[in-house]
Amino acid sequence: MTIWEMLAVLAAGIGAGTINTIVGSGTLITFPVLLGVGLPPVTATVSNGLGLVAGSISGAIGYRAELVGQRDRVLKLCAVGAVGGIIGAALLIALPSTAFETIVPVLVTLALVLVILQPRISRAVQRRRAENGTTAGSDGGPLLIVGLLFSSIYGGYFTAAQGIIYMALMGMLIDDTLQRLNAVKNVLAVVVNSVAAVFFLFVADFDWTAVALIAVGSTIGGQIGAKAGRRLPPGALRALIVAVGTIALVQLLIYRYG
Repeated sequence: MTIWEMLAVLAAGIGAGTINTIVGSGTLITFPVLLGVGLPPVTATVSNGLGLVAGSISGAIGYRAELVGQRDRVLKLCAVGAVGGIIGAALLIALPSTAFETIVPVLVTLALVLVILQPRISRAVQRRRAENGTTAGSDGGPLLIVGLLFSSIYGGYFTAAQGIIYMALMGMLIDDTLQRLNAVKNVLAVVVNSVAAVFFLFVADFDWTAVALIAVGSTIGGQIGAKAGRRLPPGALRALIVAVGTIALVQLLIYRYG
C-alpha cells in the first residue's frame, strides 16, 4: 500500500469502529476501501473481520455500564453467536470465490433494505403487540435464539449490517432499553468476529497491514461511537449508512461485472 492508501484504510477503520459501536454496518465503509486498494474480496473480508475485533472490544468497553445485570443474557446469546460465527466462517472458505463475489452484493442490498425499513418494521411490531395486549419477553425465547443463530452465520460470512440485524431482533423480542440492547450487540459482535477470525487464521490469507490499520482505527472509533451513541439522531445515522452502503454496492457491482 502507498501512504495515502494506508491513511484511507486507517480512516475507514475509525469510521467503521464508530458506526459499529452505535448501530452496525461499519463493514460497508471498510470493505469497499480494502477492495479499492487492491485486496481480493475474500482476503479483504477476513482481514476486515480480524481488524474490526479490536473495535468491537473497544465499543463493548465503552458500553460497559449498560452491561450491568445482563450476565446471563449475554452468556446465553454469545454461545449461540459463537456457533453461528464458526458456521459462517466455514461457508466463506468452502464456497468458491465466484460464489462469494455473487453473494456479497445481494447481502449488502438486503442489509440496506433492512436499514431503510427497520423503523417501519419496529412500529408494526409494536402496534401488533399493543393490539394483542402482549409485551416483548425478557430473553426473547426460541425465536430470538434461531434468529441470532442465522444472523451470526451471516456475520461470520460477511459482517455488513450484522449489528443492525441483532438490534432489530432483540428490539422486537426483548423487553429492555435500546442502550442496554446495544451493549449486548457490541459483545455479540466481539464473539462472532473473534471466533470467525480464529478460524480464518488457520485456513485463509490475511493482509496484515490492513488488519493492523483497521484494528488501530476501529479501536479509536469504538470509543468515539460509545460517546456519540446517545447524541446522533437515528435518522441522520440511518441516512449515512444508506449512503455509504449504496457506494459500497456500486463498487461491488463494478468489481463483479465491470
